[in-house]
Amino acid sequence: MKTLFFSSKSHDISYFNKQNTLYNFTLDFQEARLSIDTVALCQGYEAICVFVNDQVDSQVIEQLKEMGIKHIALRCAGFNNVDLQKAKQLGIRVSRVPAYSPEAVAEHTVALMMTLNRKLHKAYNRVRENNFSLNGLIGFNFHGKTAGIVGYGKIGKCTANILLGLGCKVICYDPMTQTSDQKDITFVSLDTLLCDSDIISLHCPLTNESQHMINDDSISKMKDGVMLINTSRGGLVDSKAVIRALKSRKIGQLGLDVYEMESDLFFEDKSWEIMQDDVFDRLVGFPNVLITGHQGFFTDEALQQIAQTTLNNIALMDKQQSDPHTFLV
Repeated sequence: MKTLFFSSKSHDISYFNKQNTLYNFTLDFQEARLSIDTVALCQGYEAICVFVNDQVDSQVIEQLKEMGIKHIALRCAGFNNVDLQKAKQLGIRVSRVPAYSPEAVAEHTVALMMTLNRKLHKAYNRVRENNFSLNGLIGFNFHGKTAGIVGYGKIGKCTANILLGLGCKVICYDPMTQTSDQKDITFVSLDTLLCDSDIISLHCPLTNESQHMINDDSISKMKDGVMLINTSRGGLVDSKAVIRALKSRKIGQLGLDVYEMESDLFFEDKSWEIMQDDVFDRLVGFPNVLITGHQGFFTDEALQQIAQTTLNNIALMDKQQSDPHTFLV
């Protein structure tokens, strides 16, 4: 199956070409993101492969149908950027990678927590300037703290297990499940989690119901000085509400690997440009905020699994088969 990749970086080309020796597909890579302005590039292909910031809305899908595209393969878990209803209506199959080394994102989540807590990013820069003062670097023990996990999927479960190992009391909220094979985890209501947690970590999909679940109202229920971490989807957090909470010190520490307007920023070198996003610019200006550019998935193991699962999905489509765990429509 002839497939065009959008939003391609050097690591995509390397890992997919290596895995493709098992399939021998024709894979072409475009650095451009998919949008209504670039959809014409799909002419002559049978399938396309997209990432988190590609725009696969109804207008784009209609154009894909006219060009004979049969399969939209997402090389990520999230699918909020795809109009699934339109794809189903037009008979275009959509697949994703629902699980790729959940440990990768979970470990990055805890790395953000640790770095923020012990101010490692600040300490690193101080020592490079021969400043060995400890002023302002006080942290807290994770042991004995209450960590709230919102979303108990594969990544949420891995994160919970790491935090249990650190001696945290772990509570979880997930509307889809109330059970765990880990006896030390307690499931609670969302309000209880917000009220009781010293650390809150988001691990849920972006839906109409979860959009801006972290807002002025939910923040008001949190403990003063709470640590908030989001390595899931940027749209879960109302950035302006979080800025207000940082200014009032309601949120004591904020770690983000995702941002609701990241499609205009992440995965590109913007170091020579004037920042046009005033909200993002304000966020990075806080000394108690740590932002990484959507790199939670970025490990060797995860990239191998993403390439393997994505190409297997394309192979199944080529054989007119599907995997209920990976095909959305």
